[in-house]
Amino acid sequence: MAVPLFKWPGGKRWLAPTLVELVRTRLGRGSTYFEPFAGGAALFFALTPKRAVLTDINSALVESYTAVRDAPDAVLRALRRIPVNEEEYYRRRAARPRSAVGRAARLLYLNRTAFAGMYRVNRKGEFNVPYGGGRSHAILWERDILHIASGVLKHTTIAACDFANTMRRARDGDVVYCDPTYTTAHNNNGFVRYNECNFSWHDQHRLAEAAARAAARGATVIISNAHHKAIATLYPSWQVRIISRLSLISPHRTARVPITEYLIVSPTRR
Repeated sequence: MAVPLFKWPGGKRWLAPTLVELVRTRLGRGSTYFEPFAGGAALFFALTPKRAVLTDINSALVESYTAVRDAPDAVLRALRRIPVNEEEYYRRRAARPRSAVGRAARLLYLNRTAFAGMYRVNRKGEFNVPYGGGRSHAILWERDILHIASGVLKHTTIAACDFANTMRRARDGDVVYCDPTYTTAHNNNGFVRYNECNFSWHDQHRLAEAAARAAARGATVIISNAHHKAIATLYPSWQVRIISRLSLISPHRTARVPITEYLIVSPTRR
């Protein structure tokens, strides 16, 4: 069974079983599955589509997926040589490998051994999560996660680009799943400052427009987004459901609170 290579902020592994059924009933025979905000690609790995386009604006992430697809053994050899300890972690965090395989191994290592398995960069784009205190990356080969992922990625188009460029390719019978970067928003907060650095209100408008165009061409578009009344106004004729999960930010289960999000689906064509 394929599982995500990366633990990613806002990952949808918890929602993947629901989304898989939603996609499978709408994906036409011989059609293509598109995921323009790849991140950890939880739905992609749960779905294991025969034809897929996986893209993200994060070029380091895209390069890592490409290296795992094309050179899994080389990536694994590089990973197995890296010990897990605090000194090595910070040395790797500061390193700048010259090869794509080396960079992929570094990103996988940091993601698996960082505090809480987090992915976070500063304004310069530098990974800045502290050491996780003994978390291991060995699971990638002990459970064959990397090789299985490589097999799923084999017939997948992978690219670094803006989501709108990816969505332009969707046609009748295709399915597009969008999971843009967003933080938890509440209806008493405006969108002026809402996640402006990562995915702005202007980007939300661009997403709604790109989604409407793809749906008009016959593609099904499914979007996970913040539960905020301003978002719902962008999709007036679409199916908008509220879904909930427990926040995973706190390490203490009793301190985790329910988080609500929107699941938005394009109208069925008649």
